[in-house]
Amino acid sequence: MDISWTVLLAIIIGLILIKYIFFAKDPHFKKYGIPYIEPHSILYDVGQVLLKKISIVNQTMKTYNHDTSAKYIGFYEFTKPIIMIRDLDILKNITVKNFEHFVDHRSFTDPEAEPLFSNNLFSLKGDQWREIRNLLTPAFTSSKMRAMFKLMSECANNFTDFLVEESRKGSTEFNSKDIFTRYTNDTIATCAFGISVDSMKNPKNEFYVLGRRVTNFEGIQMLKFVFAMTFPKLTKLLGIKLFDKAADSFFLNLVRDTIAARDEKGIYRPDMIQLMMETRNHEPGSKKPELTIENMTSQAFIFFFAGFDTTSTLMCFAAHEVAANSDVQTELQAEIDEVLEKCNGEPTYEAITGMQYLEAVIYEALRLYPVVVAVDRVCTKNFELPPAVPGAKPYTLETGSAVLLPMWAIHRNPEHYPEPEKFDPNRFLGEGKKNINTSAYFPFGVGPRMCIGNRFALLETKVLLFQLLAKCNIKPAKKMILPMRINSSSVAVTAEGGFWLEIHPRKIDK
Repeated sequence: MDISWTVLLAIIIGLILIKYIFFAKDPHFKKYGIPYIEPHSILYDVGQVLLKKISIVNQTMKTYNHDTSAKYIGFYEFTKPIIMIRDLDILKNITVKNFEHFVDHRSFTDPEAEPLFSNNLFSLKGDQWREIRNLLTPAFTSSKMRAMFKLMSECANNFTDFLVEESRKGSTEFNSKDIFTRYTNDTIATCAFGISVDSMKNPKNEFYVLGRRVTNFEGIQMLKFVFAMTFPKLTKLLGIKLFDKAADSFFLNLVRDTIAARDEKGIYRPDMIQLMMETRNHEPGSKKPELTIENMTSQAFIFFFAGFDTTSTLMCFAAHEVAANSDVQTELQAEIDEVLEKCNGEPTYEAITGMQYLEAVIYEALRLYPVVVAVDRVCTKNFELPPAVPGAKPYTLETGSAVLLPMWAIHRNPEHYPEPEKFDPNRFLGEGKKNINTSAYFPFGVGPRMCIGNRFALLETKVLLFQLLAKCNIKPAKKMILPMRINSSSVAVTAEGGFWLEIHPRKIDK
């Protein structure tokens, strides 16, 4: 069902006004002695989002630091009460020890209206999630990463060779987010979907253009997202879709055509689609799930959706810190040059994954700038939390209640990391690494529902930084706002004014 944006806006305003009239401050948390953030009216909250007056980073830090003595804090997401976990033992209990009580994520899409998004690994619940997780896990083992390494390296080489060529022509300032998104696009296209694209030389290729469209949550897309979160039943009734129909059709046809071509020509590629195709070859009577074309598209799509923007954002932050800290860049390039010499200019999977300083740089970038500010869990069986503060009552999370795990705030807590605002890769080397509380570091989530693609994202980033710094020197461009600040008016985690790098070919003494 199509609906004009004028009508939709009128409906939203009407519903907001109704909720504004009837919504009162809920004593929900107060009666249990739980420190909490006083709720605003729904009108205020939605207005803050639409007018870009709210930053997810700032809101997370404000809530987390509301009471530093509390094990958890209560707050409201529009009208819904949510618990933010501060205590690391409780966090571990929820995500690992008592995982059976917190199996699911929240969902905001209707499976019938949004099958591509609703039926993927992130959105699936309970036994369905377990089946698909077990099915896809082999796609991300070390052996599969080794097989994908060559595909990634080809993308990274094409990418850096293009930058070197452009800089020799006189173009030295680059929008980091733009170029790194093109690299992640090409890597996912080849490793997940089995197609080769070069988004630097062909910037308007359909895969990249549609990818940017479906991962954009600004403007009208943000309005629809807020509406779906606040009024899920009405969203379904009105037939409002969060994702572009053209993108749905493109990805579905792409997967269908790829599978048909491989079946016909006997093509084998070490990628996700190949693994999912193999589910069709189970023995008769096997209880393992067999994926349909739609199921395969859904899983490949979330791999794209989750990795397209987040991994390029990680690259932006990591490259910025390397560019801004000349000592880090010097040490990293020394390690890269040593590997190139040992490998005769052809770095292997084992050589790059064994680079300790490169890994430490990326781990520290993930600590300081986790690209997902917080992750959620939904209570699937009633669960009792200990008192939030001394003298308070225990609090029972009922089925359907949501908890938030704020990695951004935990990663920047001085109790866990001395000088938390400082970029220091040495935290993840030698004795520094031994002193890290592993419960206080979870950039990819934690427990059985942590990001299944974390190895892929790390390898993709390592390969990119290796090739870039092997061939180029980088420094912050003049357009880069320094010192870097997180953009407070963007839903996404990004730098104010964007990320800008100055890139120059290296002159290496032979």
